[in-house]
Amino acid sequence: MSFVHSATCVARRGRAVLIEGAPGSGKSTLALALIDRGAMLIGDDGVTLDVRDGRIFASPPPNIAGLLEVRNLGLLNFPVAAETPVALVLRLDPEAARYIETSERADLGGLTLPLVRLWPGGPELAIKAELALERYGAD
Repeated sequence: MSFVHSATCVARRGRAVLIEGAPGSGKSTLALALIDRGAMLIGDDGVTLDVRDGRIFASPPPNIAGLLEVRNLGLLNFPVAAETPVALVLRLDPEAARYIETSERADLGGLTLPLVRLWPGGPELAIKAELALERYGAD
């Protein structure tokens, strides 16, 4: 089963991270920061998800593949990652808890994935996203 999901997505070390949040919350900005730290773009503001073999795989949607909206500069082209298994959902949320002991769960395509809410501000957001992937991301 394939479907388009409204999220921004990057791949890091063979695992995809879906970045969700309200419009203007900084999804594309976080993706740009993660790309600067070695991640690869999968999709901005939309990603194709394919459910098979008990996993969810992310790939670029054909109509916007390689495009990332960089605020103040417009739509810019970036290299894109091939299909990548999704390991984590990050939700940019101004009400995110200060501390967590376990991840929440996100239901997508009939499967569940670990979900971590992050406060959407601060220069360290990309570092927190990487730590969340290492600590809570599915293998």
